[in-house]
Amino acid sequence: MIVLSLTGPALAFLALAAEGAFGYPQALFRAIGHPVTWMGHLISAAERQLNRERMDDGKRFAGGCVLVVLLLSISVACGHALHLFLASLPFGWIGEILIASAFVASRSLAEHIRDVAHALDDDGIAGGRIAVAKIVGRNPADLDEHGVSRAAVESLAENYSDGIVAPLFWCAVAGLPGLIAYKAINTADSMIGHRNARYEYFGKAAARLDDLANLIPARVCGCLVAASAQPAHRIGHPFSIMWRDAGKHLSPNAGWPEAAMAGALDIRLGGPRSYGAVRTEGAWLGDGKADLTSRDIRNALHIYRRSWVLLALLLAFIAVSIGMTV
Repeated sequence: MIVLSLTGPALAFLALAAEGAFGYPQALFRAIGHPVTWMGHLISAAERQLNRERMDDGKRFAGGCVLVVLLLSISVACGHALHLFLASLPFGWIGEILIASAFVASRSLAEHIRDVAHALDDDGIAGGRIAVAKIVGRNPADLDEHGVSRAAVESLAENYSDGIVAPLFWCAVAGLPGLIAYKAINTADSMIGHRNARYEYFGKAAARLDDLANLIPARVCGCLVAASAQPAHRIGHPFSIMWRDAGKHLSPNAGWPEAAMAGALDIRLGGPRSYGAVRTEGAWLGDGKADLTSRDIRNALHIYRRSWVLLALLLAFIAVSIGMTV
């Protein structure tokens, strides 16, 4: 009996291909939910115990550190156990690909962004606000058509980085355990990595670790986006915009794919925005127009699809170079 075990880059490439072809089946989601929602339930349960209202800032920070250690321990242990179990089966590598593909969101990301463009075209600004509220945290009531369109393009760029490139990067580096551990930290950051009274100290460890985990992937993502600009002779422009403007973003990582997208489409992204009642005076990224429409959202999706192909080719090249199996 021949038992195969995939290398990290091979698993990353095949997971991306499987998710791009099939996505995460809705029937499966209705039946058992999604691994990321399971992580969310764990984080919520731990947060209720480790971040109580009467705790001082020091205890909140310590509790957040405990949560991060707990998440990493559980995710790495589960990923390692799954890998060992599946690697012992004749065709267990197929199961490992399917599990890994559940932590990649390339298909659903494109669908959510396309929904915003459709909503703007079919239902106007009211429909666009409803659609974009599903993918961004800012207050949609303050957004006009251009603001909705910019929010959609920014969400596409940022989520391409931390929802696709980063998990596949850690999958390539550390296999299934690395992939699951990254998604656990990224999910924690999205849930508790906020600067408010409740999470300022409790979520600090998760937020800083997420920043560190995305440090390389965000820059790789920016380069993939910039290299996908059309026509080909304009590729130098998005690279120059990315290098110039990425550091202007409030996030140490999100500015790279967003600035690259701004340069690739010759538009401006960023700028002031509102999160609930909080107004943030963000810097502008790019030199082009800021009055975006649904057409610009679709143009961004074209860049995204070309970049997806480049990512797949890069992973395939690395996988073949070092060997598909071990």
